[in-house]
Amino acid sequence: MKKFLGIAVVVIVLAAIVWFYFRYERPFGEGVKAGTLNYVVYKGYIWKTYEGEVILAGFQNKPVLQSNEFTFSIENEAVAKKLELASGKEVQLHYHEYLGALPWRGVSKFVVDSVVSIR
Repeated sequence: MKKFLGIAVVVIVLAAIVWFYFRYERPFGEGVKAGTLNYVVYKGYIWKTYEGEVILAGFQNKPVLQSNEFTFSIENEAVAKKLELASGKEVQLHYHEYLGALPWRGVSKFVVDSVVSIR
């Protein structure tokens, strides 16, 4: 019985590690978003992270309420500093989408990893 309990605990722990990896560490998708950079801020109580927002360009031809804002987190400090200087400009940002947010990575499940262009 003790051997079975030990094996069950190991299997449960391994399953939890695999679940955590696929839920929080492995990107679900990636892409590029373009728009006007609204702001980039450095905030947080325990884990300080860079957060930003882009106002997306485009027209909506349906009478539907839709947010034109793309909120994101930034892990790389060099990318954040580059974007801090580009507030109000047209930007294209490459991002990774995760299934969940981690407090030390930021408050958003979208994490910008590079700047494609700034105009």
